[in-house]
Amino acid sequence: MKRYLILKLLAINLAVIGCVMVIVWLAIDTLAARYFVTLMEKYHISPEPAHAMFVGAVHRYLIWACLAAIFLAVILSFVMMRRVLFPLTQMNVISRDIASGNFSVRVPVETEDEVGQLARAFNQMAKSLEEIEYLRRSLMIDVAHELRTPLTNIRGYLEALTDEVLPPSTSTFSLLQDETMRLVDLVEEVLELARADAARGRLELQPTDLIPIIRTTLEAFSHRFAEKLIKLNVAYPEHPLIVSIDRSRITRVFRNLTENAVQYTPEKGVVTIHFESVSGRIRILYSNPSEELNSTDLDFIFERFYRGEKSRSRQHGGAGIGLSIVKELIEAHGGHVGAESVDGQVCVWIEFPLINPVM
Repeated sequence: MKRYLILKLLAINLAVIGCVMVIVWLAIDTLAARYFVTLMEKYHISPEPAHAMFVGAVHRYLIWACLAAIFLAVILSFVMMRRVLFPLTQMNVISRDIASGNFSVRVPVETEDEVGQLARAFNQMAKSLEEIEYLRRSLMIDVAHELRTPLTNIRGYLEALTDEVLPPSTSTFSLLQDETMRLVDLVEEVLELARADAARGRLELQPTDLIPIIRTTLEAFSHRFAEKLIKLNVAYPEHPLIVSIDRSRITRVFRNLTENAVQYTPEKGVVTIHFESVSGRIRILYSNPSEELNSTDLDFIFERFYRGEKSRSRQHGGAGIGLSIVKELIEAHGGHVGAESVDGQVCVWIEFPLINPVM
């Protein structure tokens, strides 16, 4: 009984039938029998033999009716409950498959009732687990691939130095240091991405004006813009942009966006930052020329470790994680991200809900 839900549900039906039988039995023995005796006495007929026959006949019919009701209840309840509980049985079996690592299985949804809703929720959970497992495996493969190149280079240089094929020199040690710093940067970016993934439940939200954050970030990159002779055009709005954010996380967002714009803008290019108000939300757009980045690349630039064939190649030094961090942090704040290409200009935008929609 403790193991099978169908037996528990059947026991409930039998308990209801038993209660109804007891109530009807007592009602006949008291009210109906008393009314029968009163009626017989009214017509001056001895009620004793007839009363006994009446009560006995009613009891027999009641017993037969109760047995028939129990029989029908058992049959119908068993059939109906098996049909209702079948999806739950399937979920039990499929949950074992998911626990063993098979995330592709799904529960058939055949009804619109609560069981059907539970099946849909179960399938959504399985889909989410499948996506998480895919991301985990992809992340492991991508990290291993990114680590392999600098480690192979370092190993090659060290073997050459050990075998005295390559003489020790300042340039050789400089190359080794560059590869080591590349490893350090990659580890830091992976760690930052992990922190961004975990940020959804640990944000310290406060009303904050975005404009000072953007100004400070751009000032920190001013020398980078100057080195590449990049012109910066920023049209700040007249009103403060008050949003509910975690200041340190959003500062990281603007640093990544600015870093991305500096890296992939050619020398003497122009980076434009402008602001748009969209239905009580503020959209901040970073635009820069990038002729080699095509529309296919735009569909994937927020994916982890993604690089286009040309414009996002390793010559820029990035691991392809910066915009992934931006996406994770913006979505953690209830915002949105996107990218589009118009006339050779790549526009990456982020969007927040405003506290003071006055633009």
